[in-house]
Amino acid sequence: MARPTPIKLAKLPTRAPKSLDKDKIKNITKGYLDEINTLQNLMYAESKHSLLVIIQGMDASGKDGLIRDVFTNVNPLGIQVKSWKAPTAEELAHDFLWRIHQHTPAKGMIQLHNRSHYEDILITRVHQWIDDNTAKKRIQSISNFENHLFENNQTTILKFYLHISHEEQLLRLNERMQIPEKMWKYNENDLKESELWDDYMKYYEEAITLCNRPEWIIVPSDQNWYKNYVVAETLLKTLKSFKMEFPGMKKG
Repeated sequence: MARPTPIKLAKLPTRAPKSLDKDKIKNITKGYLDEINTLQNLMYAESKHSLLVIIQGMDASGKDGLIRDVFTNVNPLGIQVKSWKAPTAEELAHDFLWRIHQHTPAKGMIQLHNRSHYEDILITRVHQWIDDNTAKKRIQSISNFENHLFENNQTTILKFYLHISHEEQLLRLNERMQIPEKMWKYNENDLKESELWDDYMKYYEEAITLCNRPEWIIVPSDQNWYKNYVVAETLLKTLKSFKMEFPGMKKG
């Protein structure tokens, strides 16, 4: 098997194409969200497909805002959100995917992961909590796990990496110390983690390169309006591809 072409994040844009009109794109996105709402309701009713949406990105890349802006209007009965934090003692006593598998979507459901199992080959490597040999095994396990979800439950997986520049990240982190309505997001460790930017980029690039089936969608995220547009467009295309129909009346 040919070795995959390495991803170089520094060579990929973090901003929207200059030719795009912000107001026009925001209006298009609004239309997408209306269609997503309709299709998600159909998906819940049909109960044949499941969708796992993975949202990864550096601190301040806009993960929470994306979930709020793109998924607010969908039927809450058909969607669940899990934000992953540091593993608990119980979770550490199991294999690293144990806690993840408990939050994969049933048929008819959309499951959002704000961060994900990829943290186990990202922050763990940046801080040298695991060695490269362990990381390689985990990378293979992740690929097998994602394939297992598709083969055994027909779970479609969308993986979004929110790609911001280091300069934009620092700007947003500083805003958390200055703007009252953003202060609740402040974490004193964020700036320390930001100093490790190059290490994070190295391991993100390896994770994206080696775990690219299903393929990662790298979303330019310096501008929230464009980030929302890219994710909404991808989500809408995916839901349409399911070719769903409302089920008929059940007979007693």
